[in-house]
Amino acid sequence: MSFALNDRARRLLDRMVAEATLLRVTPVDVGGATVVDAGIKTPGGLEAGLLLARICLADLAAVEIVPGGIDDYFCPMVHVRCDHPVAACLGSQYAGWQVAVNGYFAMASGPMRAIAGREPIFAELGLAELSDHAVGVMETGKLPTAEVVDYLADRLKLPTGQLKLAVAPTGSLAGSLQVVARSLETALHQMHEIHFPLDTIVSGIGSAPLAPPCPDMVGAIGRTNDAILYGGRVEIWVRAEDALLAELGPKLPSTASPAHGQPFAEIFREAGGDFYKIDPRLFAPGEVVLRNLSSGRTHRFGRLEPNLVRRSFGG
Repeated sequence: MSFALNDRARRLLDRMVAEATLLRVTPVDVGGATVVDAGIKTPGGLEAGLLLARICLADLAAVEIVPGGIDDYFCPMVHVRCDHPVAACLGSQYAGWQVAVNGYFAMASGPMRAIAGREPIFAELGLAELSDHAVGVMETGKLPTAEVVDYLADRLKLPTGQLKLAVAPTGSLAGSLQVVARSLETALHQMHEIHFPLDTIVSGIGSAPLAPPCPDMVGAIGRTNDAILYGGRVEIWVRAEDALLAELGPKLPSTASPAHGQPFAEIFREAGGDFYKIDPRLFAPGEVVLRNLSSGRTHRFGRLEPNLVRRSFGG
């Protein structure tokens, strides 16, 4: 199936431009590219964050803020619902492109990754895309420069005028929301890493508590990660053998990592601020539920840690 990932995302980014005042975002021209600032020099907000998350997912998923909490800790929850989780999460939302240009750094998500095809997963899943325009979201505290735009356009083999980006830092309201909206994506990424048969996946939902924004970068990274690692719950519908689910399921939640149980900000500091020194098994939801459509059985793995979420969120 061709999902036209960039076409779907472009419609949402164009809406951000058209409704910039209402959304408290600022579109700017950088080297010919359209860049929407959703939280760096402008306040952004919840609606901007929801649109950022949907752009990351190529508009293949519904993203909502709903009342809820974890046990007796009440807080808004970011809920994601998707019938095409492999394409939406792995083909678009996963932050698989590190953009590092002359001192500038950002983690890039969105369907422009499918055009660049820099990651082996696109050939593996058949999700590489040809498009005459590219759309991406970058998690960063600085607006990209013309040099960064040229770098992206060169990798995408497109004119800069055909590139549209939305940017926000983790510590902003919109930026923290789009990060927390990755609960389902982290489960899909772990499934790919442990060679779970992705063709058995039918649909998925995920929820995680909305992390309070934090002006300190490490604090913001800690809160958004803790929201998923200790407060994230994912349910995935599959058609598979129960024996396979029982074998692979324990490897999916963050409890599979020896680092589980420590606030992420502390783990991050101990790793010297290097994500790649952290056990990759930690980047997963706290609880994963697999519902087998073939047998009708439910398999539940991991656990939530409401006290750790409360401690991380400052209350």
